[in-house]
Amino acid sequence: MRAVFAKIVSFLMAIVVLFSTMSFTVDMHYCGDTLVDMAIFHKVETCGMDMQQKPTSSECSMIKKSCCSDKQVIVDGQDELQLNLHKLSLDKQVFVATLLYTYLNLFEDTDKEVTPYRAYKPPCVIKEIYKIDESYLI
Repeated sequence: MRAVFAKIVSFLMAIVVLFSTMSFTVDMHYCGDTLVDMAIFHKVETCGMDMQQKPTSSECSMIKKSCCSDKQVIVDGQDELQLNLHKLSLDKQVFVATLLYTYLNLFEDTDKEVTPYRAYKPPCVIKEIYKIDESYLI
């Protein structure tokens, strides 16, 4: 039971480390106020109504605004991980080992000697059976 619990906890800790260090971007394309498309790891597809026209003549400088807009949300992961633990001296290593050993042994079940026949009384002996079964050589 303890080994299964330790495996589950180590798996969950690995998942936490993975998701805390992972970074990704979310691209969203809006047409007006409505969300048309959303993509997580690649570029978002447009709705085809982009109005980016260059003026045809240099005299006319009015450009109509596009009704579409793109929004990008960047989620940065944690970059500062402590990869190496501080080196422990021998005294500290011994202390940590004994602390863990005694702490883990606090929760172990102590096996008590259980005698299942303690509540039963022995049968009443009328004759001594071992004397009846004895045979003597003369």
